[in-house]
Amino acid sequence: MIEDPADDLTVTPPKQWAVGVPAVVNALKYSLSQSTLPRTALTLLNINQTDGFDCPGCAWPEPKHRTTNEYCENGARHIADESTTRRVTADFFREHPVAELDTMSDYWLNQQGRLTEPMVKRPGATHYEPIGWDDALDLVATTLRGLDSPDEAVFYTSGRLSNEAAFLLQLFVRAYGTNNLPDCSNMCHESSGSALTETLGIGKGSVSLDDIYQADLIFVVGQNPGTNHPRMLSALEQTKRNGGTIIAVNPLPEAGLIRFKNPQKPRGVLGRGTAIADQFLKIRPGGDLALFRMLNRLLLDAEDAAPGTVLDHDFIAENTSGFDEFAEQARAISWDTALAATGLTREEIEQVHRRVLASKKIIVCWAMGLTQHKHGVPTIREIVDFLLLRGNIGRPGAGVCPVRGHSNVQGDRTMGIWERPPQAFLDALEKEFAFTPPAAHGLDSVDAIRAMRDGKAKVFVGVAGNFVRATPDSEVTEAALRRCALTVQISTKLNRSHTVCGETALILPTLGRSDRDIQAGGEQFVTVEDSMSEVHASRGRLDPASPHLLSEVAIISRLARRTLGTSSIPWEEFVADYGTIRDRISRVVPGFENFNERVAQPGGLRLVNPVNEGVFRTATGKARFTCNEVTALDVPPGYLVLQSLRSHDQWNTIPYGSDDRYRGIHHARRVVLVNPDDLAERGLADGDTVDIVSVWHDGSERRALKFVVVAYPASRGSAAAYYPETNVLVPLDSVADISNTPTSKGIVVRLEPVTTDADVG
Repeated sequence: MIEDPADDLTVTPPKQWAVGVPAVVNALKYSLSQSTLPRTALTLLNINQTDGFDCPGCAWPEPKHRTTNEYCENGARHIADESTTRRVTADFFREHPVAELDTMSDYWLNQQGRLTEPMVKRPGATHYEPIGWDDALDLVATTLRGLDSPDEAVFYTSGRLSNEAAFLLQLFVRAYGTNNLPDCSNMCHESSGSALTETLGIGKGSVSLDDIYQADLIFVVGQNPGTNHPRMLSALEQTKRNGGTIIAVNPLPEAGLIRFKNPQKPRGVLGRGTAIADQFLKIRPGGDLALFRMLNRLLLDAEDAAPGTVLDHDFIAENTSGFDEFAEQARAISWDTALAATGLTREEIEQVHRRVLASKKIIVCWAMGLTQHKHGVPTIREIVDFLLLRGNIGRPGAGVCPVRGHSNVQGDRTMGIWERPPQAFLDALEKEFAFTPPAAHGLDSVDAIRAMRDGKAKVFVGVAGNFVRATPDSEVTEAALRRCALTVQISTKLNRSHTVCGETALILPTLGRSDRDIQAGGEQFVTVEDSMSEVHASRGRLDPASPHLLSEVAIISRLARRTLGTSSIPWEEFVADYGTIRDRISRVVPGFENFNERVAQPGGLRLVNPVNEGVFRTATGKARFTCNEVTALDVPPGYLVLQSLRSHDQWNTIPYGSDDRYRGIHHARRVVLVNPDDLAERGLADGDTVDIVSVWHDGSERRALKFVVVAYPASRGSAAAYYPETNVLVPLDSVADISNTPTSKGIVVRLEPVTTDADVG
């Protein structure tokens, strides 16, 4: 039996560099623990290759000139995890009741292996039992048809879904009659989409890898590439080699942003590697808006001192609106406000300003360190203001770069996985498929939990992902799902969402990204879209984990046919030949014209971003300067601002182990990282055991039990701990303004020492 790693915390100094030979060794060690050497070699030689499969680990794009080893440590571990030879069979479910599985760790559940056949837990049953595919899909279809309204069903997806499966899912759900299509974007990058759509007219980044290489200055804000998308470090290394400057903005020092040892270069194996960040700003959580506001004020001041030499007045006049109102507000920020909000020194900010003035081409990259704050949307709008001032939008080497952490999360949204679809998309669906899609907005992830909690949603269908552990307010989320009449999980591996069951629960096992997909029309491929709007093919190379597995396309299509009955939509045709799906996509989704022909080219196609064509589809028809209030969390004396984050031995919600070697944390996950001076002020010492207690404006409190304090060089007033263990601290109603994203990076907490029996005695 697979056992959890021993919980025996050891702390070493944080690393001052990332990757190098240890990353290669760890990747191979994990791969060989999951599979055979020949199988490992087959997967690693095909991952991210033009005729291979796309890594499900992250959405970082592939370079034009790929190497044989076009993957990172975490990508190798993720694909090893998917291609494991371990199997979960009907015997496993006979041996383990659901109640027992619910007590097991996320690590243990994942390590059991690939799911092999459909399973059902019937009302009142203690165990899952086998069920045939026809009976399973009939059960779902019958339940869906029996609801009082299609809006009583929720269909959730993660970014592992392909473009083809995502397009069919939204088509089925809208033909069924609802827009209840929450997805993982709601919890991660919804703030990016909201801010960019409002200011630039499209909710995507505007840059390519070539832009990254050409930039004079890149900000990496609220982001840890060394763990979450390590291949980004290769691109930043190229930027540095081309003479570019990089500024890192993060409450924690991150090894990959300090120095990168590229294992494919001699300097990364034998030498010291490449220093990445020229300046590292250890900012307070949530202080990014104040930082960019002060930079904007300094640019305006510099223009006043030397008119016509700092701002791009032609760009502002021709392509933007709202400048005067923005400038008036930006000039009003004081140094006292900026320094208090950021925790930085005036010299640090002025040094950044000097670097900005010396740079003509600037890119700002960010991730969830910005998006998961209450003021995440205003922060990103302020970043757009910063870039607009000097014309750093829509030209080579410059622009916005939200770095998404899941393989096809951007593609899913492009394909229509969104609870608030634009009318033009619905009109295109109606024209192509001859039905009228619902226009009323559906439920996002947070609102879906509320609806299930309140009995308004009765069926939950999860297509990939681990909804229970990806969402906030763990107890409320679990209770909400357990209240459902039916929960359905379409998955490759066991996770917590399978142990939190509705009255009836189904597990429908599916092919993985690395599995060969053979249908009636022959071997199929799917497509994905990365963070930089590149769309390319993905072809599995392994024999499926079980003969009983169906592809996501097949599961969705068969379910749709059973649920909808007679329909003009050719579901069987879609299953037989995925090219027919791409033909339909080409007529519905802008930018995908001649999809089959274009994606057949090596490297696929890049979607045109209208921003780079000088087109801004905003309310004013121009890029919009905005006015954003600089706000700060109300942090009482003695409290800290906690951010949740991943460990290095983790992919999304799933731990692969209990080490976070870049941060020096070994053999434990229930730790909280705090600046030593903050510990001293609170009478705490390194190694103390505490409960983390979050406090909220309504006076409520949440408690995460028994975390070990680790003295760490975090920014003053901040703390950090791993999720999903800390999801319990975030109430369902604590969400970002506008985007409704949970505020997992801005949790006001106190640390309460745990009183042991010995202390009481």
